[in-house]
Amino acid sequence: MIGRLSGTLAEKTPPQILIDVNGVGYEVDVPMSSFYNLPALGERVTLLTHFVVREDAQLLYGFLTAEERATFRQLIRITGVGARTALSILSGLSVNDLAQAVSAQQAGRLIKVPGIGKKTAERLLLELKGKLGPDLALPGAVVQSDAQADIVQALVALGYNEKEAGAALKNLPKDVGVSEGIKLALKALG
Repeated sequence: MIGRLSGTLAEKTPPQILIDVNGVGYEVDVPMSSFYNLPALGERVTLLTHFVVREDAQLLYGFLTAEERATFRQLIRITGVGARTALSILSGLSVNDLAQAVSAQQAGRLIKVPGIGKKTAERLLLELKGKLGPDLALPGAVVQSDAQADIVQALVALGYNEKEAGAALKNLPKDVGVSEGIKLALKALG
C-alpha cells in the first residue's frame, strides 16, 4: 500500500524515525545502514517502504535504496525470519556483504549478526543462494576461493573488520595458501 514516503525528518530514535508528511507523522523502522545515512532533523528525506499489516499492528519499514528493500523482502520470505530479524541482518551486513557471504557460503559472517544462530545462518545461506543475484554482489567480489575465505575469517577472528581483511586480501597472490596468506595479510595490516 505505502511504497514511498517523502517528508521532513522529525525524530530519530534508533532504529525508528518519524517522518512528517504534510502534517501526518509516520513512524518508520529502518536498518542501521539507512539510519546512519539519514539527513539531519528538519531536512527532507525520501524512503522506499515496506508496509506490513498484522492482526495486532500495522508496521512501516523504510530503506534508502531499492537494493536494501528488495533484500529485506527476500529475507522475510524465509521461514523463521521476521521483519525484526531481517532489519537486524541489514543492520549488521550491507547488501553486498550479505550477497558475498551467501555466494561464498560463509555462515560465520551471518552468525555475527545479533539474533542469528547457526541453524538460521545455514537456512539463510540455503534459501538465499541464487536469489540475491549477481547485480547485488560487488563485481569481482573480494573472496574468490575457499583459501581466501579462510584468510578473511581468520583476520576477522583476530579483530580486524571486513573492510580491512578485504583490503589485505586484494594484495595477496591469488593462489596463496591459508597459513602463508594469513602471514602476508598480517604483515600488510601491521
